[in-house]
Amino acid sequence: MIRDALKLAVPFVIAFLLSACRTPVPVYDVTAAPVTPAPASLADVQRAITKAGVALGWQMKPVAPGKMIGTLNIREHTAVVDITFDTKRYSIKYKESTNLNYDGTNIHPNYNGWIQNLDKQIRVNLIP
Repeated sequence: MIRDALKLAVPFVIAFLLSACRTPVPVYDVTAAPVTPAPASLADVQRAITKAGVALGWQMKPVAPGKMIGTLNIREHTAVVDITFDTKRYSIKYKESTNLNYDGTNIHPNYNGWIQNLDKQIRVNLIP
């Protein structure tokens, strides 16, 4: 009897865990992260951001001095971010997405991981 109950419960537990993994979470933005070591030139910061993005599969497009747009395409998912920077700080902000369940506040949790990885890689590339 207990064995039968477990057989019935296991698929529901698995379904719950799988759906919980995909539950949207608040969008993660990077705001005014310090450029270290400082000082760095604007070109050095842009180079570090571009190198970090490309290494992680992002398409990085400069649009103005101190501003880039990053686009990541993974299967049928697309994330687009605005990246602003100067010689002392950089920020990564959500711009738009496709198939990431964005509702104006929350998004698929994978997005946040992609942004955190981009931020870490930028910091690595800022070190001479």
